[in-house]
Amino acid sequence: MWSRGAASDPFDRSNTQHMCGIVGIVSTGHVNQQIYDSLLLLQHRGQDSTGIATADGSQFHMVKARGQVREAYRTRDMRSLLGNVGLGHVRYATSGAAANEEEAQPFYVNAPYGLILVHNGNLTNTRELMAELYNVDRRHLNTHSDTELLLNVLANELQQSATGLSLSPEQVFAAVTRVHERVEGSYAAIALIAGHGLLAFRDPFGIRPLVLGRRDGEHGRDEWVVASESLVLESGGYEIVRDVEPGEALLITPDGELHSQQCATQTRLLPCSFEYIYLARPDSVLSGISVYDARLRLGDVLAEQIATEIPAGDIDVVMPIPDSSRPSAMQVAQQLGIEYREGFFKNRYVGRTFIMPGQAVRKRSVRQKLNAMSTEFRGKNVLIVDDSIVRGTTSREIVEMARTAGANSVTFASAAPPVLYPHVYGINMPTRAELIAHDRTNDEVAAVMGADHLVYQTVEGMNRAILSGQSTVTELEESCFTGEYLAGNVDAEYLAWLEANLVS
Repeated sequence: MWSRGAASDPFDRSNTQHMCGIVGIVSTGHVNQQIYDSLLLLQHRGQDSTGIATADGSQFHMVKARGQVREAYRTRDMRSLLGNVGLGHVRYATSGAAANEEEAQPFYVNAPYGLILVHNGNLTNTRELMAELYNVDRRHLNTHSDTELLLNVLANELQQSATGLSLSPEQVFAAVTRVHERVEGSYAAIALIAGHGLLAFRDPFGIRPLVLGRRDGEHGRDEWVVASESLVLESGGYEIVRDVEPGEALLITPDGELHSQQCATQTRLLPCSFEYIYLARPDSVLSGISVYDARLRLGDVLAEQIATEIPAGDIDVVMPIPDSSRPSAMQVAQQLGIEYREGFFKNRYVGRTFIMPGQAVRKRSVRQKLNAMSTEFRGKNVLIVDDSIVRGTTSREIVEMARTAGANSVTFASAAPPVLYPHVYGINMPTRAELIAHDRTNDEVAAVMGADHLVYQTVEGMNRAILSGQSTVTELEESCFTGEYLAGNVDAEYLAWLEANLVS
C-alpha cells in the first residue's frame, strides 16, 4: 500500500509544509504562455519546483519539474500544454534536506471526471484525514504531500455530490462545503475539473491569499484569473475584482461563466502577517492592504521602539538587508533623522535563505548571497534593519560580516516581533528549538547573534502598522509571535507530534 519514504506511522503527513505561489486562468485562447508568465511573477514564493497543467476539453496536459520556472520548461513542454483553462504552481521545499520531484504540484486523480489541484498552505489535521481516507473513503495516497491529501478529500466529496455525468455548480459547492467541514488548517486551492472548468476555494480563515481578476476576451467573453498575489493580475492586464472570501468557492466554466458561493458556515478573515512582513512582493495588494505601504509603516513604528531603547547619537547610519527590509529601513532612518546607506549588496542568483532546507545549506548560502562593502562600515556605529529574525543563522552571519567590514558597533533591528512559536500554516518555522528567540531574552538573542544591541518590533506595533488606514482586515494570523493558533485544532500535543516527525 505504501511506496516510497514510508514512515513508521502510515498516517504521518508531517513532512508537508510548503510555501507556494498558485495561479489559475480561464481564457479565450491557449493559456500556457499566460500561466508561465504568471509563475515568473510568483517565483519569489517558490524556487524549488514548478508545475503547469492545462485542460483541452476533457483532456489534461501536465508538466512539472524541479528548479525555477525559467529553467523547468522547454519549448516542447509548452507546445504540449494545450487548452484555454489551466493552472500553475511554484513551491519551496520547506521540509527535509531536498524536495522529491514526486511531491511537486499539481497533483492528479482520475475520478470523478479527472481532477488536478494546486494548493498553498498547510493542513493541520492530516492524521485524522489519512485515517478517514484509508479506512472510510478507500483512497490511496502515494506521497507525503498534504496537497495530494486535500485533492483526494475533494475528489471523494465530488463523487458523493455527482449524479451521472452532470455536475452542476451547486453540486460542486456542496462538495467544497464538506471539504471545509473535514479539513483544518490553511489552504488556498485551485483545481481543474475535466470538462467542467476551474474551481478555486479558500479556507474559512483566509490565511493564505487568493485574488480574482477579470479582463475582456475575444467574442465578448470574460477571461478570468485567480492568483496568490495581485501583481499577476496587473501584469496581465486584468482588473482586480476582489479577494476570494474566506470559505468561498468560485467555479469558472471553460466559456468564462463565473459562479460563486460561500461554502463555510463560520468564517473569519485572518490573513498571514508574514505575507506583509516578508513573503509577498511589495507591489502586491493583499486583502486591500498594500504590501509596500505596510512595510513602510512597519519601519515608522519600529523607529518609535528604537528611539525608546537606543540613546540618541549612538547610531551613525541605518542599513537594510536587501530586499524586503528596505522600505522599513528607509522609514527608520527618516523617522530617526539618521543617514540611510546601502552597505550590503545582494547576489540575486541565490535563493532566500531562511526557506532553504537544511541548516548547513542556509549558513553556506548567506555569504554567497550578500557582500558587505567595507567603505560603508569602517569606523561607524551601524543600525542594521531586517524584516524578521527566524533561526538567526543569517542574522549572525550578517553581524559578523559587518564587524569584519570594520563596523565600530552593530545594532540589529527586526521589523517583525520575536518569532517564538512554530508557524503551522505553510511557512517553514516548524520547531521551537530552531527559533533563536524561543526561551531567550532579547539580550540573550543579541549575544547569540554577536550584536551590541537588538531591537524587536512589538506585536502591538506590527498590528498597528499593517492594519492602519483600512477596516476590511481587523486581525492577523500571528501565531508564530503569540502562540495563539486560531485555525484548526492546534494544541501542545499537535506541536509535539509535528516537531517529533519533521526533518529540518
